[in-house]
Amino acid sequence: MFFRGPMSIQSDIFSRRLLVPRPLAKMPLPSSRETHLWYVLPDEVKSPLLLNQYLELLSPTERDNALRMNGDNLQKGALLSRTLLRTTLARYTDHKASPRSLEFVINRFGKPEVQWPCDGNWIPPPLHFNVSHTSSLIACAVTADIPIGLDVLEKHRQLKSNILSFARRYFAPSEVEFLSSFTDPETRRREFLKLWTLKEAYVKALGRGFSGAPFRHFAIQFKAGATEESTDPNSDVHPEIALSIEPSGDAQLLTADWQFALFELASSHHAAICVKKSGEMNDPTTGEDPLRLKVWKVVPSVSEEFVSGTDQVLTINGILNSQG
Repeated sequence: MFFRGPMSIQSDIFSRRLLVPRPLAKMPLPSSRETHLWYVLPDEVKSPLLLNQYLELLSPTERDNALRMNGDNLQKGALLSRTLLRTTLARYTDHKASPRSLEFVINRFGKPEVQWPCDGNWIPPPLHFNVSHTSSLIACAVTADIPIGLDVLEKHRQLKSNILSFARRYFAPSEVEFLSSFTDPETRRREFLKLWTLKEAYVKALGRGFSGAPFRHFAIQFKAGATEESTDPNSDVHPEIALSIEPSGDAQLLTADWQFALFELASSHHAAICVKKSGEMNDPTTGEDPLRLKVWKVVPSVSEEFVSGTDQVLTINGILNSQG
């Protein structure tokens, strides 16, 4: 099996201790306007025996899909992604479902959903979830009752194409104009990645995929807030911003009743979440009910660390409330 390989004596001892997984701690459902985010760093999961243990949690189809990936790193990423999703969702079932027992169905747009078991004695939790991953970080976001989209992207990712040429092809005109306002190439690259992350989160929240909601058919605007510290577009000092959607395609599909948060995760990634706006807007400054976020760094079945309020979760815009 591809996860077996040479191990040091220390890692072998560590792996053998992990053959009996820790029970998953029960987790209360996210409250209103709250997102729970769980992430794992693949480079920190090195035990072959632990990875093989994760393999046993997957369905036969998931296992085949992971093993079919070209290369150990891609196989490991696929395995960790499904393991993180299964172990995360199982936390919210009050031990009524195990990670291995969960079953998933795919909607007609390709978005996965949980197919909860029919049990008259148990009401399944009203969970919404979304998974996003890079080669160096895998994240799963969970809400209760409200649709969510999540996207993560490495902050230092370099782009092979010319940014403005690419944006003119795929982005809305107002977004091209926004990116054109930055004369410094590095600043433009950073702002492009943030914008891309937000647009991906919106499309994923819709559950329609890129073909159902082409990037050119909607625009995200960055609006300076009341505490703006600099008007220089090339400044490293970013003002507080609000984020809004301007639908320009199918009015029934691309709606503006969504709310965003943009933040740095694990000091290495941009992360964006997109959720449906609530009916009540309680914040007199932003006019929106603030999003709340709780974040855990995990090694599934081994360890978890609550990192909200630390330098592992840094707010980029003023809408997000990080809960300690």
